[in-house]
Amino acid sequence: MTTSAVRVTRAEYCVIACAEAWRDNGEVLASPMGLIPSVGARLARHTFSPDLLLTDGEAMLVGPDGRPEGWLPYRRHLAMVTGGRRHVMMGASQIDRFGNQNISCIGAWERPARQLLGVRGAPVNTLNNPVSYWVPKHSTRVFVPKVDMISGVGYDSAAAAGPSATRYHRIPRVVSNLGVFDFATPDHSMRLASLHPGVTLDEVGEATAFALAVADEPAYTREPTPEELRLIREVIDPDGLREREVRP
Repeated sequence: MTTSAVRVTRAEYCVIACAEAWRDNGEVLASPMGLIPSVGARLARHTFSPDLLLTDGEAMLVGPDGRPEGWLPYRRHLAMVTGGRRHVMMGASQIDRFGNQNISCIGAWERPARQLLGVRGAPVNTLNNPVSYWVPKHSTRVFVPKVDMISGVGYDSAAAAGPSATRYHRIPRVVSNLGVFDFATPDHSMRLASLHPGVTLDEVGEATAFALAVADEPAYTREPTPEELRLIREVIDPDGLREREVRP
């Protein structure tokens, strides 16, 4: 079987893009938040990142099949966070051009129009270990010029806070249902790294409320290998739940 002979869905390109976030990370704890990032982390562990550590989200380290293979009490989890040996992929209700993320509230802090999750662990995550983001519905409501409140710290905010904030701060990538984005620009503003096949540059521009840095000829998210497709469809997500999160 070749990938050219099988239709790859948008959700599966998103899985591949999320999995690539953990390539070459070595023995670190993957903390994916959301279905497609979870499928991506397990795919990475099955294939090109065999040293990756996975967790059940509570107290156990698990293998790529979900079976317990170790114990991870909360105090040890926190030690991994503060020591930088974790790469979390969080969600974002808002994210701006410098990677500031908001999961706390929409509107002015004094009288928000909508209360969300709260800041939670986002500041500590972003200042102590790599943090990527997953956005299943790319729109101008999410990709905003400036977030209403900073939960996860972006590059400009970290720089303003000084060396103690920038020392371990890194946002490897943002993955959405339209493409992959990074901050590999001189001022660390968001850049379009790749479009998912079938997506146009105009679509991304119309769904983003700020100017993105774009290469002259943007790349496309890579094709999954036949083995990766088999793992996604038959082993990791045989019920096809990924297609509910990102519909064709």
